[in-house]
Amino acid sequence: MTAALAWDGPLDWPITSGVIPILVLALGWLALVGLAVSSSTHWWSRRFPCAVLLTAALTVLVRAVVNDWWQPWPDGLTREVVFWVGIGILGLLLALFRLPPLRWRGRFAVLGAALLVLLMSGSEINRQYDQYPTLRVLLAPWIQHTPTFSAGRATSTLSAPAGRTLAEVWHSPAGLPAKGTITTTAIPGHKSGFDPRDAYIYLPPAYQATAPRPLLPVLVLMAGQPGGPADWVNSGGLAGTMDSFAAAHQGLAPIVVVVDPTGSDWANTLCMDSKIAKAQTYLAQDVPDWVHAHLQTGTGRGAFAIGGLSLGGTCSLQMAVNAPQVYGSFLDISGQDEPTLGSHDKTVQAAFGGNEAAFDAVDPLHVMARQKFPDTAAAFVVGKSDGEYGPQQRKVYQAAVAAGMRATFTEVPGGHDWNTFRAGLSGQLTWLSQQLGLIG
Repeated sequence: MTAALAWDGPLDWPITSGVIPILVLALGWLALVGLAVSSSTHWWSRRFPCAVLLTAALTVLVRAVVNDWWQPWPDGLTREVVFWVGIGILGLLLALFRLPPLRWRGRFAVLGAALLVLLMSGSEINRQYDQYPTLRVLLAPWIQHTPTFSAGRATSTLSAPAGRTLAEVWHSPAGLPAKGTITTTAIPGHKSGFDPRDAYIYLPPAYQATAPRPLLPVLVLMAGQPGGPADWVNSGGLAGTMDSFAAAHQGLAPIVVVVDPTGSDWANTLCMDSKIAKAQTYLAQDVPDWVHAHLQTGTGRGAFAIGGLSLGGTCSLQMAVNAPQVYGSFLDISGQDEPTLGSHDKTVQAAFGGNEAAFDAVDPLHVMARQKFPDTAAAFVVGKSDGEYGPQQRKVYQAAVAAGMRATFTEVPGGHDWNTFRAGLSGQLTWLSQQLGLIG
C-alpha cells in the first residue's frame, strides 16, 4: 500500500481498499459523533430524538421506494447499502437541527462535519460495489477522452485453416504496438428501431497489423443496470485486461464490442423483443451487421461470443438461446435466472401485456427445457458471497447442462460487485478464446 501511494499519482490511489477508506471511515464517524453530542438538554430531549426518528422513517421510505415500489433496477438495495444511506441521512439531519442557533463559524464547522459523514457514507457504499476503485475511475466521464472509432481495411487478411487455431498460424510482425486501442462509436438500431448509447470498441494490437491482418473473433460485452457501456471500460478496466491477454499471445485477443442493451441507466428492455423495445433484434441483427460492415473479423457463430454482468449476464444467456445462429458461446457473470423488472408478474405485464406464453417463448429456462444446444459453450461465474445471484446462477447452469451445452460454473471471491465482474472476465478470457478458435 505504501508503494502504491508513493509511486502512483493521487488519481490512482485506491479508494476502496487500504489506508484511504479507513481514514475516511474514521473521520466520518468522528464527525457524526461531533454532530450528535451536545451539552444542551433541549438537544437531547427534542432535536436529537427527532433527527433519529426522522432518519429511520426516511431510510425505510427510501428502501421501500427503490426495492418495492419504483424498482428502477433489477438489483435492490442491500442491507449494507441501506444502512449507509441511513447514516448519510442522519448526518444531514443532525447538521440541519444544529444550524439555527449557530453563528457563521459554527455553521461552517457543522456543514464540514456533515460533508465528512456524507463522504464516509458514499465511500462505504462504493466499497460494497467496488465500482470506483480509484479517483481516476470516478472522474473518468469528465477527465478521460475516448477517440471516435475509425479503422481502415487491410488489403490482406489471415484466417486459420480448418482444425487449427489462429494463434498457430499467426506470426507477430516487427513493430506491433504493445497495447490495443479503445474508441467509441454509435451502433444504430436500423432493423430494431432501438436507440442505444454509444458503444466502445477494443481493438487488440494484432488488429493493427495490415500485412496480413488476422481475422480475430468478436466478444460482444454488456454491463448491468444501472450502468452503461462505459462501465466496462472504466470500472471494469477492460483495456488492461485485454492488453494483458494480448501480451501473452503475440498481440492476439478477441475484439471487444461493448454495447448498450438498455438505452439508459433507468431503462430495462429485458433484452427481448416486446412492448418495451426490440432489444433482441438489436443484439442479434443490428450489432453483428455493424461489426461485419466496419471491422474485419472472423465470421460465423463460432467467431462470435456474447457476455455481460448482472443484467448483461442474463442478456447474454438470452441471446445464446434465442439467437444461437449468431453467438456460439457466452459468458454469464452474476446473471439472473430470468429477465425481470422486479417481479415476474410485473415483467410479463409490462413486456407482453400479461401473456405468459409469449414470455415463456423467449425465457431462457423455458427455451432450454424444450430445446437442446449441443453446439453452444457456456461459462457461468458468480461471487462466492453472492447469496442472491449464486443460487440463480447454479440453477441456470444446471439447466444449460441439461440442454446439452458445454458449460462451466466458476465461483470467485466477492459478491455482486466489480471485484467479481472483473475477475469473471479476466478469468474466463482464456476459455472464451479457446471457444472462439483463437488459441488452443
